[in-house]
Amino acid sequence: MTDRPSPLADPHVAFDVSEGRRDIVVLGSTGSIGTQAIDLVLRNPDRFRVTALAASGGRIGLLAEQAHRLGVAAVAVACEEALPELREALEALYGSEPLPELLAGPDAATQLAASPCHTVLNGITGSIGLAPTLAALEAGRTLALANKESLIVGGPLVRALAKPGQIIPVDSEHAALFQALAAGTRADVRKLVVTASGGPFRGRTREQLAHVTREDALAHPTWAMGPVITVNSATLVNKGLEVIEAHLLYDVPFDRIEVVVHPQSYVHSMVEFTDGSTLAQATPPDMGGPIAIGLGWPERVPDAAPAFDWSKASTWEFFPLDTEAFPSVGLARHVGELGGTAPAVFNAANEECVGAFLAGRLPFNGIMDTVTAVVAEHGAPAAGTSLTVPDVLEAETWARARARELAAKATAEARA
Repeated sequence: MTDRPSPLADPHVAFDVSEGRRDIVVLGSTGSIGTQAIDLVLRNPDRFRVTALAASGGRIGLLAEQAHRLGVAAVAVACEEALPELREALEALYGSEPLPELLAGPDAATQLAASPCHTVLNGITGSIGLAPTLAALEAGRTLALANKESLIVGGPLVRALAKPGQIIPVDSEHAALFQALAAGTRADVRKLVVTASGGPFRGRTREQLAHVTREDALAHPTWAMGPVITVNSATLVNKGLEVIEAHLLYDVPFDRIEVVVHPQSYVHSMVEFTDGSTLAQATPPDMGGPIAIGLGWPERVPDAAPAFDWSKASTWEFFPLDTEAFPSVGLARHVGELGGTAPAVFNAANEECVGAFLAGRLPFNGIMDTVTAVVAEHGAPAAGTSLTVPDVLEAETWARARARELAAKATAEARA
């Protein structure tokens, strides 16, 4: 396999391809990725069937409606306190019909990830998606991975379990790289180019970012996403995480992964080959295509996403990344090269700081200032140590606590 683009996300390898309709387990079903995936399934009942759903528990009415409409065998909710409300909502929809199996608690999604199916779509947000990712891989399921954090924080663990072609990336950037890499062998690849919209603050200096508001950061110019991911796009932390993810998925060194700003978000990423050719994967901004790749590969799902209208003029722009205003990509490269628990510390500290910013307790520039300080305190991992799940959890717990302390200190000093 040395001439293939990747030992994990390999477009040349169709892992466990089965004929007929594919059974899908959707984790994070009430989120943006989950709802769009379910819409794709409902439009293609001859190709896909959803057998189980998992969600956090924040949108019980929607979860119950999804379960009833899809006729799933099992429903999981992470918040145990939401189970009575879920049961009541399902009873109102099902009437005298038997209810699906109900699971509740922090391990419920992990249980479903190992249940019988063809593909597990992990659309959970945050590092809590690591355990379901590992469970799906260990059970031999094809993993349609939208939960980038599980790969970021548990990279060596995921790589140790994943077989060639078992992971199909659902992020638009990595789905783009996945498709472009199909045009050549691993030896042909010179560089991966990950595109970034630039978020709502493209072109602003660090000084101009000092007083931006929560509302400013949530006003993304091209994508509709959840608040955490939207703020990560504003700081470009999301792009930093994607650089680490590209390294882990495609086994390309960090110095051969470049980030370029592309405001229109038409080109989702590019692969530069050794002969000078660059292949770009492009669609209008829409997650239908990447989700369809994740669920259907190596087949394509007709009309999964809108296509370009080539009869209309359009302009596609590309700009270099401003590393001074947006230091997150450079810091992500650093923690990626450190390895061990450093990426988990970076991710956990960022999640805490984004929460503080959204709650009005931390200024926008304070997000990366605090994350940088936490990463520096953590330092490099001990040479030769192997990563374990307890290592990741311990590092995350420390990073979250330290990030909260530093954020509170910064806020107190600003008010003094």
